[in-house]
Amino acid sequence: MIIVIPARYASTRLPGKPLADVAGKPLIERVYERAKEAGAERIVIATDDERIADAAGRFRAQVCLTSTAHASGTDRLAEVIQRLGIPADTIVVNLQGDEPLMPPALIREVAEKLAAHPDASVATACHPMEDPYEFGNPNVVKVVMDAAGYALYFSRAPIPWPRERMAAGKSDRPVEAFRHIGLYAYRAGFVKEYAAWPPCPPEQTEQLEQLRVLWHGRKIIVHVSDELPAPGVDTPEDLERVRKLFSDTARR
Repeated sequence: MIIVIPARYASTRLPGKPLADVAGKPLIERVYERAKEAGAERIVIATDDERIADAAGRFRAQVCLTSTAHASGTDRLAEVIQRLGIPADTIVVNLQGDEPLMPPALIREVAEKLAAHPDASVATACHPMEDPYEFGNPNVVKVVMDAAGYALYFSRAPIPWPRERMAAGKSDRPVEAFRHIGLYAYRAGFVKEYAAWPPCPPEQTEQLEQLRVLWHGRKIIVHVSDELPAPGVDTPEDLERVRKLFSDTARR
């Protein structure tokens, strides 16, 4: 398993967040530590910014400087795979650079899920959902799977729609609904293929790039996790929450 951590300096809501201090270490180092705990044989920080590269060099991480023109982390991942000559059958986990609370065990489980399903091109994760608010929240992505655990569809809409319960006014909880966890493992050869495809209509409508995989008839196997990771860092409020968590942990 190779873990690639895409990290951009530019961010609309929190510029420079990979370098934000989290209990004495930059955020990107906290993410790197989760990758090390997952037992990866190789970890690469993929960035388009020299400041992030310099910071990563200080904690001796391998860095791959990439283009500034990438539209997504997956496109950046494809460049890393090509530039480093990673073999096509290698499992590569894309761990976002703003996920310092991603459980290392979950990272391993997603990679192992892909290894156990050779007919799948991608593996990801989900968690059972019981909160009616989250079920209706478009910022919470849902996934529906088939009997074998492969993804049928991802959506920001409430899926599957509990028709009979809703018709009866029973909106207390969703039925067999799963919240998608944005962690992915890929076969390296597939990433290059994926990056060459243009965005597909469902992907553009939902703003969910994983739908491009299903659009082209490829399989995504989904690991149902017992643990829901804490949210990543998207806003200044998120950053303060993570800082407090790490500071409280250090004091124990």
